[in-house]
Amino acid sequence: MIKIVLAEDQALVSGALAALLKLEGDIDVLGLAKNGKEGLALCQTMQPDVLVTDIEMPLMTGLELAAEIAEQKLPIKVIVLTTFARSGYLRRAMSSGVRGYMLKDSPAEDLAKAIRTVHGGGRAIAPELAMESWSGQQDPLSERERQVLRLAGTGSTSIEIAKLMHLSEGTVRNYLSEAISKLNAKNRVEAFRMARDEGWL
Repeated sequence: MIKIVLAEDQALVSGALAALLKLEGDIDVLGLAKNGKEGLALCQTMQPDVLVTDIEMPLMTGLELAAEIAEQKLPIKVIVLTTFARSGYLRRAMSSGVRGYMLKDSPAEDLAKAIRTVHGGGRAIAPELAMESWSGQQDPLSERERQVLRLAGTGSTSIEIAKLMHLSEGTVRNYLSEAISKLNAKNRVEAFRMARDEGWL
């Protein structure tokens, strides 16, 4: 029996997934978490074989949860189940130790198959995402531009960012201007959203 925990903040989706997976004879749903922190707590106490997690969740994202499981060396394989069919998210997921990346509109049998594959030591990536990861746009931002854009996305002003990063205000403005230009965005807010949606932040 493959023991799994589901982390998904939408109760309807979570309940439907659990019900569908319980129909599989070899999969046992141990528990449901409605945010990343609950997911981590359930993984620590229940020790499932596989965690199936959404990306966007309150308190801790699915990618942060996967990274924390890897950091704590918990013997749990992670599958991301998401609506985000973007290569940036896929690359970040893989670098967080995720073994599977599936889309929410995939048939239930595909998820069950992915759980079995990952449990057996393999990887499972939705076919359309596997193609996307090869053809997807590469991250054009430098590490400094990413840091500045992240802070700008929280509403920090150029002066505040300069103080936080120990840079001059002019340097911060240059980094922001470069990032906006590279992403072909109208302003810093749009640049932040574009980079975040691509999974580059």
